[in-house]
Amino acid sequence: MVKTDLPAGSTPANGSAVPTKARQYFLPKLDGVHNLAVREFDVPLPKANEVLVKVHAVSLNFRDLTIATGTYRGPKHENLVPCSDMAGEVVVVGDDVEKWTVGDRVCANFSQAHLHGDITPETANTALGGSLEGVLTEYRAFPADSLVRVPQYLTYEEASTLPCAALTAYNALHGPTPIKGGDWVLVQGTGGVSIFGLQIAVASGANVIATSSSDEKLEQAKRLGANHTINYKKIPDWEKEVQIITGGRGVDHIIEVGGPGTLNQSLDAVRMAGWIHVIGFLAGNADVSNVPLKTLFKAAIVRGILIGSRTQFEDMNRLFSARQIHPVVDKVFDFEQAQEAYKHLESQKHIGKIVIKVSRQ
Repeated sequence: MVKTDLPAGSTPANGSAVPTKARQYFLPKLDGVHNLAVREFDVPLPKANEVLVKVHAVSLNFRDLTIATGTYRGPKHENLVPCSDMAGEVVVVGDDVEKWTVGDRVCANFSQAHLHGDITPETANTALGGSLEGVLTEYRAFPADSLVRVPQYLTYEEASTLPCAALTAYNALHGPTPIKGGDWVLVQGTGGVSIFGLQIAVASGANVIATSSSDEKLEQAKRLGANHTINYKKIPDWEKEVQIITGGRGVDHIIEVGGPGTLNQSLDAVRMAGWIHVIGFLAGNADVSNVPLKTLFKAAIVRGILIGSRTQFEDMNRLFSARQIHPVVDKVFDFEQAQEAYKHLESQKHIGKIVIKVSRQ
C-alpha cells in the first residue's frame, strides 16, 4: 500500500501516469562512454519510507566520466545505472511519508544517508551512481529523508545541477569557516564546481579571482562577477599573479580542482592560515613531496570535500533563493543523446554544467 493507493500503471492526483515499464541507462562495462546503453526495467513501487520520483533532468559531473571509463578510485560496479545529480517530480508516496506529496519537485542528495554533520564511511557508501544505482533513469524510488525541495524559481534542468557541483562549492565556502564580505576566493577553471564557487562567493560579498586557459571562458567569469581573471596558459606562474592582486596577502579560500598538479601553486597563493578546498584532480600528477612543509609554514588548512549533507543542501537552497542564483547550464541534451553529453563533458569545452533532459513531457 502507498498513499493515494496507487499501483504502477495508474494515474496520481496530478494526472501524470505512472507506467509499469520505463527506460534507464546502464554501463555493462567500465572501459569507455561507448558502453552506455539503454534497457527497460520494471518501475518499482516505493517502500513505506520512500517516494517514487519521475526524473525530469540529470546533470553530469567529471566523476561520471571517470566511472564510465573505469578510472574512478571509488567502487566499480558493472551494469551500474550512472549519474548522481537529478531533479524530478514526486509521483507516488509511501505510507509512512509525511513530508512529501504527489507533484512536489525534488532533488536527491548525493549520498543518500548523509543527512547532517560530517560524512562517515557508512554515509559515504550511499553515494548515487557509484556505491548505489544512479539516476540516469526515467523513474527511481528514494528514501524520503534523502530529498530536498527544488527552489521554486528554478527549472528542472537548472535544479539538476545542484546536488554535487553546487553543494560541493557551498560546503567549501560555507563550511567550518564561512566566507565573509571582502574575503578573497580563487576558483580554478570554469567547470561546474568552480562556476558555482564563483557565484556563491559573489552572492556572499567576496572578491573572486578566476583562472582558465581560455580568454573566452574568463570573459564569462567576469560577467558572472569575477573581479580578476588569470589565463594560466599565458601566465603559468599564476600563484605569483594572485599575490600581486591581493597585495602580497594571498587568498582566503581556494577551490582546488587541479589536485596534485596545482596543489603546490595553491599553497603559494593562499594566505597564511587560509583554506584550500581539495575537490578534484583535473591537472594530473606532480611532485607533492614538499606539500607537508609548505602546509606547515603557511599554517594552511587543506580540506578534502566529499559533497555535503542534506541539511547543507537545504541551507544552500535558501541562499540561492534569497539571491536568485541561476546555475550556468552550458548545454541540454535529450535522453537519447546521453553518449553525446558525456563526450561534450570529456571535451572540456563547456562552461558550467551539462544536462540530460530525461522526461518526455
